[in-house]
Amino acid sequence: MAQTSISQPVTGSSATYSTRSYLRDGLLIVSAALMAVTLYMVFMWVPTEQNLGVSQRIFYFHVPLGWIGMLSIVVVAVASLMHLITGKEKWDSLAYATAELGVIFATLILVTGAIWARPVWGVWWTWDAKLTTTLVLWFIYVGYLMIRAYGPSGTQGKRYASVIALIGAIDSPIIYKATDWWRTAHPERNVPSDLASEMLLTLLVAMVTFTVLYVYLLVERYSLRKSESDLDELHQRTA
Repeated sequence: MAQTSISQPVTGSSATYSTRSYLRDGLLIVSAALMAVTLYMVFMWVPTEQNLGVSQRIFYFHVPLGWIGMLSIVVVAVASLMHLITGKEKWDSLAYATAELGVIFATLILVTGAIWARPVWGVWWTWDAKLTTTLVLWFIYVGYLMIRAYGPSGTQGKRYASVIALIGAIDSPIIYKATDWWRTAHPERNVPSDLASEMLLTLLVAMVTFTVLYVYLLVERYSLRKSESDLDELHQRTA
């Protein structure tokens, strides 16, 4: 008797999972390829700056990290605002995932900034307006995560954290305008007009690389955070 094969239709949830999986894999491959290109350009291709020497190469990491750090706090604030308005868990998961990444990138901003400052200013740290406001940004991220970890559980804790995120968003434009509002030793935010074309191209490639890496990490962490939230909700229902 011949066996009849029955093809199983692809459900909507399976198709969505497959699409997300392909998206994550694609972002991982692209970010890895871009990072390899960036590292080659930074350490092998771009010429060494005459005044600062080899230490100037940290510039190609510090600037993109600064961009990602400020982008993160804006995403956290927008997602937190949407959570307060709609009460939907997906916005809270996005805010939480972004804050976790934000504290990592903010830490890297401070570390790369200190490495850059040491040969230029002769110190690892100074209470410069740009540096100080960036440190405030780091504390905002940490404060958000501490409220999520140790604050009130449930909806109340999420709302408290959302308010902190909205307050923290005020720091983003302050960091951006710090070199205009205060006398600061930090370089201006504008790219120098006399920057060599090789240096400008390397900086642009690094900006794209870290942006794609950030998107990949955010997609991964958001997916994991949403699964954790769904499991917590299921546990509360069955308890």
